[in-house]
Amino acid sequence: MKATLVAKLVTGLLLSTAWSASAWAQTLTSFTATYKGGSSTCGTTYNIQGKEPSSTSRYPVFIYMVGTSETYNNASALAAVDEMAGRGYVAATVQYASSSFGDCTTLSARSKCIFDAASPSSAVAALCSRPAADCSKGIVVAGFSQGSILAILSKNHDARVQAAYGLGAGVQYSFYDLRACVANGKRALSSDRLRAVNGEADSFMGGSESSVRGQLQELTGRTCTSTSCFASNGSGWYIVKHAEASDGNADHCYMRATGGCNGSQNSLDQKWLNGTYNWSVDPNLQWLTGFTQP
Repeated sequence: MKATLVAKLVTGLLLSTAWSASAWAQTLTSFTATYKGGSSTCGTTYNIQGKEPSSTSRYPVFIYMVGTSETYNNASALAAVDEMAGRGYVAATVQYASSSFGDCTTLSARSKCIFDAASPSSAVAALCSRPAADCSKGIVVAGFSQGSILAILSKNHDARVQAAYGLGAGVQYSFYDLRACVANGKRALSSDRLRAVNGEADSFMGGSESSVRGQLQELTGRTCTSTSCFASNGSGWYIVKHAEASDGNADHCYMRATGGCNGSQNSLDQKWLNGTYNWSVDPNLQWLTGFTQP
């Protein structure tokens, strides 16, 4: 009896391992598309670049948005797309009017152009209409800096958005106070579906660990005195310390290899790109997968 039970458990484990390996080994297909975006009216054509599994199955959708003045298909964006496509998503990075920042009105308008479920010209419409996509299985989002705000606001415009991962996400960027639209309880996305990771010396949020912590607490409603503040389901926040970053610089752009925000956006810290730390890309994207159907 015991031997039979052990045999079944081992078989189940082997099958599970094989399924996991096949999911990661699947062939991916690249694609491009366009949509209509902007800062007020959604009338400007912007690009979408993505990857999806090369099969006849249908998958949930992942959307990534870069920060202010970043190239929409930079290294961090494409790394996130590759990771999520490999996990079984129609995954894409979306270009938008990112040359400047803005207030709640401006950023909400930009997010709506991307995520307006009622508009056939939105980015989410372009992605959900792909043959490989099934947005009824859920949409998950991520973004850096301004892109993180657009991600956090996404559920205001499409109820199918299930969870968001924000890098450099806060309630106030220099003199832009966004509390009215992104603070805990001020948006459609509930804080138990939000995970934010910021550097301890984020200059846009005061430049100190205490000021960054205060912003993350306002953003998520979770209060902790340490640098790690996760709920039982993995939502919450994390502050990257200087000692954790490879170049010793945990600023707003902690994921870059050297020079922080003055460094190249296409040179990434290997601890972020390939690590398994709380601030690495892998565990944060893996957290997102728990909110969609396979």
